[in-house]
Amino acid sequence: MYISFWGLSRKSLSVSGAIAGFIVGFVHTLSSNCFFASLLAFFVSTSKATKFRASQKAKFEEHFKEGGQRNWVQVLCNGGVSTQLAILYVIDNGTKEQIIDFRQSYNSSWLAMAVLGAICCSAGDTFSSEIGSVMHTNGPWLITTLSRVPRGTNGGITFWGTLASFVGGAIVGFGYYITLLLSVESELLKDCPPQWLIVVVCGLAGLVGSTIDSLLGSTFQFSGFDKETKHIVEKDGPNVETISGMPILDNHSVNLLASFLTSLITPRLAYTAYWHIYLAHEVG
Repeated sequence: MYISFWGLSRKSLSVSGAIAGFIVGFVHTLSSNCFFASLLAFFVSTSKATKFRASQKAKFEEHFKEGGQRNWVQVLCNGGVSTQLAILYVIDNGTKEQIIDFRQSYNSSWLAMAVLGAICCSAGDTFSSEIGSVMHTNGPWLITTLSRVPRGTNGGITFWGTLASFVGGAIVGFGYYITLLLSVESELLKDCPPQWLIVVVCGLAGLVGSTIDSLLGSTFQFSGFDKETKHIVEKDGPNVETISGMPILDNHSVNLLASFLTSLITPRLAYTAYWHIYLAHEVG
C-alpha cells in the first residue's frame, strides 16, 4: 500500500493505477518475497527511467505525461501476466521462497522464471524506450527494415536502448537474487546451482522482451508523423504521414502480448543456462 501511495505522490501512478498496483503487489508479495522484491525493483527503476530527460520526450511523444503516470490498464498490461503466473506458483509451491534448481524443483523453478520473464520484459521495454529515445543523437532504426525513423516510432531501436533493456531486466533479477540470499538458509545455497545466474538470465529476458515488443510494434502497431503537431501518433489522419505498422494492436496490447511471450521463453533460457552448469559439474 505504501508503494501505491508513493507512486501516486510521485505522479508515477494515477489513482486507478495505484489501486491496480496494490492488487498486483499484494499477489506477488503473498506468493513470494522474491517476487515482490523484483516487482519493487521494476517499479522504482522504471519510474526513474521514465523521468530521465522528460523535457526531451515531451517534444515528440503525443500522450506525454509528467512522470510517465500509469493508469490501471498500463499496470495490468505490464503486471497482469506475472500476477497470474504468481498465483499458479502459489498453487504449485505454496507461499515460500524456492531456489532455482530445475533438477530438484522443476515446476517451481519454471514458474519462478516465467514470473521474472514477464516482469523483465516490461522493465526491458521501458528502459529501452525511455532511455534509448533520448540518449541517441540520431534517429533510431526500425527493427524490421533498419531504416532511420523519427524518435518515438514504434519498433525503433538504438544501441543505447538495446543496452538499457538488458540493464532493466538485470535490475529485476538482482532484486530477486538479493532477496533469495536473505530468505533461504545458507546450507541450501551451498548445495544448489549458482543463483547469481538469475541476474544474467533476467538481463537476457529484458533484451528478448524488448526485441519482441519492437517487432510487434513495428509490424502490428501504426506509427505516423503528425505534420501539424510534430508528434509521433498511433492513428492515421489528414495531416499524418505513415511511417510503419498496421493499425491492429495498440501499445497496451503489444506490451501484454510481449510480456506473455517472454514469460514462455525465459524459463527455457534459464533451463539451458543451468543445464550447462549441470553438465560442467558432472564432468568436473
